[in-house]
Amino acid sequence: MTEFVIVFVILSIVIIIAGVKTVSQGMEYTVERFGKYRKTLTPGLNLIIPFVDRTGNKMNMMEQVMNVPSQEVITKDNAMVTVDGVVFFQVVDAAQASYEVNNLELAIMNLTMTNIRTVMGSMDLDELLSKRDVINHALLKVVDDATTPWGVKVTRIEIKDITPPADLVESMARQMKAERDKRAKILDAEGDRASEILRAEGDKLAVVLDAEGKKEAAFREAEGRERLAEAEARATHVVSKAIAQGNVQALNYFIAQKYVEALKDIASAENEKLVLMPLEASSVIGALGGISELAKTAFGKEST
Repeated sequence: MTEFVIVFVILSIVIIIAGVKTVSQGMEYTVERFGKYRKTLTPGLNLIIPFVDRTGNKMNMMEQVMNVPSQEVITKDNAMVTVDGVVFFQVVDAAQASYEVNNLELAIMNLTMTNIRTVMGSMDLDELLSKRDVINHALLKVVDDATTPWGVKVTRIEIKDITPPADLVESMARQMKAERDKRAKILDAEGDRASEILRAEGDKLAVVLDAEGKKEAAFREAEGRERLAEAEARATHVVSKAIAQGNVQALNYFIAQKYVEALKDIASAENEKLVLMPLEASSVIGALGGISELAKTAFGKEST
């Protein structure tokens, strides 16, 4: 009797242990009954029927990272490059991830590598090196759509390194140097062109200002001659009026004026250093006297 009780207690403990399952946070267990999927155990304490149900696959439900190994890819313009990457994915349905595909991580890796060759093989090398975001987006869409039936959500695919061959890298370096030299020459030429334009505009402005100055000087000179002519005309009119009234001294004024101007021109000549000529002092004095009398007469009339 005692032996039966001990066996019963041990059997009860074994049954309880077999029927109680504890699932850790971030994990989910599938439950199979006679080899067929029945349900999924979530984190916490769970009960199953001992010896009838058993735990199947233990799936990690947290986001996972998987490295994509390096592989060689031939681009659209027949350039050979070495590419590697990284995939971020998360299991969203433990049952599908367990029973829809065998070896989930290997399937995701092979699918990613195949699509890397497909996407990058349809692009030129220049696009490959400059449009990495476009490549990542295209890969993410294709791989995520393909893994959806597996209960997996691919959150991100990143291309880490794109390594062209050494000779191609050297050619690209020479091309880049040539482009920089070309841009430098263009900038120098543009600077010279701008300098020539500014210099030409300055010369043009100087010519315009010089012409305007000459125009203004000519205008002022003409205006001066006009005023001088008007003054002479008024003087001539006054003298003529005086002669008409019988004042002969006015005629002496003109004679003396022309006489003095002639002497001034002779004295200022560059090729004449010494001038000896007879002068009639009485005539000059008489002319000057006539000028004096004419002035007195004019001022006397004004005062009256």
